[in-house]
Order: sequence, then C-alpha cells, then structure tokens
Amino acid sequence: MLIAVNHVQITVPEGQEKEAKEFYCNLLGLKEVEKPDVLKPNGGFWMQSGNIQIHVGIESGVDRNQTKAHVAYEVTGIESWRSKLEAENIVVLNSQLIPGFKRFEFRDPFGNRVELLEKMA
Repeated sequence: MLIAVNHVQITVPEGQEKEAKEFYCNLLGLKEVEKPDVLKPNGGFWMQSGNIQIHVGIESGVDRNQTKAHVAYEVTGIESWRSKLEAENIVVLNSQLIPGFKRFEFRDPFGNRVELLEKMA
C-alpha cells in the first residue's frame, strides 16, 4: 500500500547548483535541508516544503523545456507571487482553469516547469 509522497526530484545541469539554490531557496523561499553524507558526492541538494522534500539532482543533456513534468506548489497570495517572478524577468503563463483554484505556471531558469496554485475561498 502506498501511504504518502516522500519526495520529488527535479534536475539542473551540472555546474548550476549555486544558481538553483539562489532561485529555489532565496527567490521561492524553500528551506534547504541536509542531504545524507553518503549521497553528497552525487551533487545536488535537498529542500523541504511542508512535509514533502524536493531533491535537486544533477543531470546534463536533458531538454527540460520539452516536458510537461512539474512540481506544483500551493501558495497564498498568488498575485504577489506572479509580480515577484515577473520582476525577475520570469515568463508567467496562465494555466487552464480548474475548479476551485487560481494558478499559473512558469519555467525555472533551468527549463523545469513549475506550477503555483492557490485555493479560492
């Protein structure tokens, strides 16, 4: 029986870990968590959002702009998030409407698709 989602993984190109930490930890505000010593030689880093971990791995030779795979983060104040991202010259795209949510998507600086959504009151 599956009981929970433990973590998700995204990837960034080799040599861009610093930029990925800047984007995800500083701009988006995700908390970096300690990666086990046995895995540190693989590169990358781990973050936490609520009770889910996001693992950032290193993977070269992948065109992240061609995939629909993504992580969706639930937020509050979605319009302030839109403004914050646009101020950083990130192209924000409106997503198809789904009942009960405001949402949009964008590509991170490495091509990964990201979705932000907020429950409507």
